[in-house]
Amino acid sequence: QVHLVESGGGLVQAGGSLRLSCAASGPTFSSYALAWFRQVPGKEREFVAAMNWSGERTTYADSVKGRFTISRDNAKNTGFLQMNSLKPEDTAVYYCAAQPFGVVVHTTPGEYDYWGQGTQVTVSS
Repeated sequence: QVHLVESGGGLVQAGGSLRLSCAASGPTFSSYALAWFRQVPGKEREFVAAMNWSGERTTYADSVKGRFTISRDNAKNTGFLQMNSLKPEDTAVYYCAAQPFGVVVHTTPGEYDYWGQGTQVTVSS
C-alpha cells in the first residue's frame, strides 16, 4: 500500500510557474504508475498527466501539453508536476494518484487505487 502527500500548491499570477510534489510512503513506489488529476467544484476529476513506473512512458491532457511536465525520482519516492505558463483555467485542486504494477499509463481516475489529499493551485489573471 502507498500513502501519497501532495505539496507545492499556491497562488500564482498567470504566466507563472509552480512545481507540485507527491511524496509516497511504502517500499514499492518505484513499481507504481503515477498520475496527476485536477478538480474544480461541481466538475468531474480531470486527467492532467501520467507516467509509467520507469518514466519511459508519459501522456498529457491536450490542455497542458507543452506547459506541464511530469517526472519522478524513484530513489526519493517522489513524483513531480512542473507547471509553466499557468493560466487562470488551470485553477483547481491537484491530486496525485498511483497504481501498482504500473506498466501501462492510464488516464481515467478509476484505474488508480491510491490518492493524495490534494493541493490547491490558484492562478490569478
